[in-house]
Amino acid sequence: MSLYVLTLVCGGITVLILGAMAFAFWKDPEIGLRQTTHRAEMLPKVMADRYTAFALLALAALINGDPKVLAVFFAVCAFMGFADGWLYARAGHPHLKHTISGVLSAVALVIALLAIAGSP
Repeated sequence: MSLYVLTLVCGGITVLILGAMAFAFWKDPEIGLRQTTHRAEMLPKVMADRYTAFALLALAALINGDPKVLAVFFAVCAFMGFADGWLYARAGHPHLKHTISGVLSAVALVIALLAIAGSP
């Protein structure tokens, strides 16, 4: 097996693990917390880690410079912004910052897609 194929296998395993964790949280947040051994009182510090990780992913996508990679990143950010905004709005909490994040990410996604369409 080549290192390229092994890298793809690692990526597939990562998708399965993250997908299982996401499903657990969507199905029942308490189950998700138990399965991932996260603790609700630690979530503010965990969020600091997550935002740092997303900033590093953004930097990596920017350094890579490929509009396709950036489009995927912007699509993920748009999903996250809109999903968080929707969750907060449904609960009656302020959501504008999250929703605006989704909108700005969607605009960036459209720009990236236009760049891809215009590429030779």
